[in-house]
Amino acid sequence: MSMTRGAWAALVTLIVGVFCLSFESQLAWLIKWPAAWVFPVHDWISSGLGLVLGWFKPLARGLSWLLSIPMDGVGWILGETPWPIIIAAVTALGWRLGGWKMAALGAVGFGFVLVSGYWAQSMRTLALVFVSVPLALLMGMAIGILAYENPRLKSAVNVVLDVMQTVPTFAYLTPLLFLFGFGPVVGLVASAIYAAPPMARNTLLGLERVEHDIREAAIMSGGTRRQQLFLVEIPAAATQIMVGVNQSLMAALSMVIIAAVIGGFDDIGWEVLLTMRKAWFGQAFLAGSVIVVFAIVIDRMSGALATQRKQYDAKVAYGLMALGVVAAFVLRVDPADIHWMDGIAASVDASVGSFTSSNGAALDSIKNNAMFYGLLPLRIGLDQAVLPFTWGFMWQPAYSLYVFAGAGILAGLIALRGNLAAGVMVAIAAIILETGVADLPWAFVLVGLAALGWTSGGLKLARLVVILLLAIMLAGLWERALLSLYLSGASVFACAVIGGLLGLWASVSRMAWAILRPMCDLLQTIPLFVFLIPVLMFFQIGEFSAFLAICMYAIVPMIRYTRHGLVTTPPDMVEAATASGATTWQMLREVRAPYAAPSILLGLNQTILYAFSMLVIAALIGTTGLGQSIYLALGQADIGLGISAGAAMAMLALIADRLVQGFAEKRRAALGL
Repeated sequence: MSMTRGAWAALVTLIVGVFCLSFESQLAWLIKWPAAWVFPVHDWISSGLGLVLGWFKPLARGLSWLLSIPMDGVGWILGETPWPIIIAAVTALGWRLGGWKMAALGAVGFGFVLVSGYWAQSMRTLALVFVSVPLALLMGMAIGILAYENPRLKSAVNVVLDVMQTVPTFAYLTPLLFLFGFGPVVGLVASAIYAAPPMARNTLLGLERVEHDIREAAIMSGGTRRQQLFLVEIPAAATQIMVGVNQSLMAALSMVIIAAVIGGFDDIGWEVLLTMRKAWFGQAFLAGSVIVVFAIVIDRMSGALATQRKQYDAKVAYGLMALGVVAAFVLRVDPADIHWMDGIAASVDASVGSFTSSNGAALDSIKNNAMFYGLLPLRIGLDQAVLPFTWGFMWQPAYSLYVFAGAGILAGLIALRGNLAAGVMVAIAAIILETGVADLPWAFVLVGLAALGWTSGGLKLARLVVILLLAIMLAGLWERALLSLYLSGASVFACAVIGGLLGLWASVSRMAWAILRPMCDLLQTIPLFVFLIPVLMFFQIGEFSAFLAICMYAIVPMIRYTRHGLVTTPPDMVEAATASGATTWQMLREVRAPYAAPSILLGLNQTILYAFSMLVIAALIGTTGLGQSIYLALGQADIGLGISAGAAMAMLALIADRLVQGFAEKRRAALGL
């Protein structure tokens, strides 16, 4: 039997794991990273960055004052403008972009905001978005143009954008808080930073896709390089750039609650945060619904700008605006006096209370079973999780031998069938399950991930994996990193299984996709924080609630990419399989699934990144690990801990991203794509 690279990697990992467990008592330094090998990275970052930021602090405070002027101005305009005019303006814009359907969406959406009783807070949120998004668009477009005009900088710019998108938002809030001080402006700056990368990527992508003939025509016209860029190439790339505008708007809106954590701004984000902390789930649900409505309206309208659609009659838009002005004079009702949905919030509280009291035992059973028989064994291993209180018996050392022996027999049978790598992976899975992710030997994890990197992308990727993991260990964050890996890994596995099955269902049933598609669209427009509200309603604070919130947010890419890969199989391949007499199941297994593998891996990649993004937000409801460290650092204004923990989280996400991308590229090459 020839040994593939994957088989060698798995075998080396297994040997290291067996060695570590066999000599656990004699070589304890192979199990737990020694404290003597930890450097005071937190202190170095705190002192060094604190000194550097101290130099820029006066400039930042001056910039904070300057930024507060447009923010206060926009907030005043939105706050003082009568609500009928604002609703009419949104309705008119919707008409121009998408006709009566888009107009109705704008009118109904902002009408809901009005009757929710959160009109003033919502206008402050819009002020934050209206000021932060132009900053993000300017920064993003400048970065994209810079990378396009200087190809040597492209790789460096991509690395910077990767870091900006993988570093958790809470991590860079700490230095921003130090620079700009407590208040709404720091939330404004954080939103602009978070929303800039999508614009930069789409600007670069759009410019690179400009047709060669258009560039040649611009050159032959005799224009300067600046004229070619701004008068020809950027307009030609406008469609892709508008996609960046759409994504930047959604990114900025998703930051409103996170900004409220440090902004202390009486906006809708602060209302969600405050009501969640007080366990007023009805009000939290109502305020969260306002953010979802904003997200849907902004997503649909900005998305319409990214497509070449006709603009509807401007006269109708002017008529709607005139109707709004007339209504403003006739309907002199203060929006603060409109609380039509308070009863709904109270009804939600009563319904949730009644449901949880009536079904408390069932809900507790779901949560406890998932924790005791799923999450807990994965975190601390069967040898510690199996107790008389939960499993009805005490785990004995002999049971570990039974697990390893059973796994060894199964691994041997799989290897004899010709798949040595899969067989060895079964034995590795047994080690992980018996030991627990949080207690895995660092040498085993280091060698295992490096071997996986070697299999995926060669020595270069393996070297990157080793460097990044050693950096986490030297910073003293290894145990917290393992806890983050455990929860994100469990969530990604659940999303991969459930999302993959749903994507498969959607690929073979049009009715299934008709049901799943709007649900996926809705989940992708909901800001991260809002996912915490429903899980808190029914399962309270805890690790299981965090697990559910991560799964709800991260499952959509797996569904979409699985379905897309399965339904885009080339027709000639399908015809050839049909002519050979393949059944539907054989067609799916032998033709569609292998061809869809790159797309499914891309969905897995996105799911992993989504899980890491949500992991930090979930720290608010009971998770441990790096996310909790980042959140605590924000509350303590500990720049060193915030930056180092955030960097560690970004390193883990970067490792996962590169590993999956490597396997996807190998699969594309095998398919000749």
